[in-house]
Amino acid sequence: MSTAAHLLADTPAQLLPARELMAFTLASHIMLVPFGVALPFITLLMHHRGLRRADPTAMLLARRWSAVMAVQFAVGIVTGTVLSLEFGLLWPGMMGRWGDVFGLGFGVEGWAFFLEAILIAIYLYGWRRLKPWTHFWLGVPLPLTALMGAFGIIAANSWMNTPQGFTLDSSGRPVDVSVQQAIFTPMFGPQYWHFVVAMFLTAGYVVAGVYAVGWLRGRRDRYHRLGFTVPFTVAAILTPVQFVLGDNIARQIFHKQPIKFAAAELVWDTDTHVPEYLFGRLQEDGTVKGGLKIPQLDSILAGFTPDTQVTGLSSVAAADRPTATQATITHWAFDIMATIGSVLILLALWYAWCWWRRRDLPKSRWFFRCAAVAGVASVITVECGWITTEVGRQPWIVYQNMRVSEAVTPTGAASLWTMFGIVVTVYVLVLGSFLAVLLKMRTRWRLADAGSARAQAEGPETDTPYGPRPEPAATAGPGEHRAPGSDL
Repeated sequence: MSTAAHLLADTPAQLLPARELMAFTLASHIMLVPFGVALPFITLLMHHRGLRRADPTAMLLARRWSAVMAVQFAVGIVTGTVLSLEFGLLWPGMMGRWGDVFGLGFGVEGWAFFLEAILIAIYLYGWRRLKPWTHFWLGVPLPLTALMGAFGIIAANSWMNTPQGFTLDSSGRPVDVSVQQAIFTPMFGPQYWHFVVAMFLTAGYVVAGVYAVGWLRGRRDRYHRLGFTVPFTVAAILTPVQFVLGDNIARQIFHKQPIKFAAAELVWDTDTHVPEYLFGRLQEDGTVKGGLKIPQLDSILAGFTPDTQVTGLSSVAAADRPTATQATITHWAFDIMATIGSVLILLALWYAWCWWRRRDLPKSRWFFRCAAVAGVASVITVECGWITTEVGRQPWIVYQNMRVSEAVTPTGAASLWTMFGIVVTVYVLVLGSFLAVLLKMRTRWRLADAGSARAQAEGPETDTPYGPRPEPAATAGPGEHRAPGSDL
């Protein structure tokens, strides 16, 4: 029997369904997080442009994005609440023993959530009811509360990766808790900035991708040009920044979580002149099957010299390291994230080159095809980053202090699989409803842009956000097309 099979045989039966349930919930929720963290900033950026330049198209975009932001927030409440409940239900061992040490991060996230809910309500209410600049300034705290929420969550997660701020008594329970040390752990800074920038560039690419699709379908008006340019510029500026931050966090993991680094790079034996593997699969005997081997590169990337010693997985007992399968999953997630990030840099450079030469968007359809794909690719990198962080830490739920199997609930496996099925069903319905609402909003906005009388009768989206509403215009005749925002 293999080493992995021995390890699995020693784990409680409820561990697998608990892991799968948590993984599914996190993977679903994290797709919404970039919009919760970054869409308020992008919306306010467009809002500011609309006010400063008296640009009605920018105001229309800002207003529509704020509506998407509200719908996303409502869905995020559901998925985030389920996630919070699962921490206590699935991992009572961790929350019961360590909650006093790292629980403040969840508290901060909770307060940020309530503040964000209030501010979103005020911001949505303020359209047409507040003075323009008063409305804008009341929205400015929104991105700050989003960053505050990210602060709380990353503080908790970075503590799980590099726990500190406590001492253990004779029974092994944490005492003498230092809240400051528990929040500002060695991995907090690298994780926080890497996460925040990832959220901003992902939201930028996703929003720009929507308008890139419209551009490819022939909607080359100012509405689509502006809707593409602003979020894509934000994402393009942050992409090289993210590359530097990604390199920094990988280097921090090399120093502070060497076994996780070994899993991400498929390093079995501690050695110098360690090769880099692009993809490939780790075997139980420590060999790597498949992939592209580049001699000495891993040591060079880790310490800028081939003489850099890299700690291998075999330096610790099998029970204290990821299995070969877990290491391979971590490695693939890391390589996919790095590969997509490198391609996005090329896309950002393409955009920057054209803008620097002509002060205009690239003319190539291939650029817009790539831009449309960039949104989906960015979401995949977010998922891969999470997988690298969580799977690479196995078998520890609190690094080198508590194994996942020690924290799992005593609830029977059958009950957990049932719960898993219910959560999947609920999430499919919730996320399907979210998509349906977005498509409904898109249809309504298209009708409004086309001058449809029905759309004008249904809502206020076709007139100016501020000031008196204009008289409804006559329905556009056959073949007549009114540019978005041209009536503003």
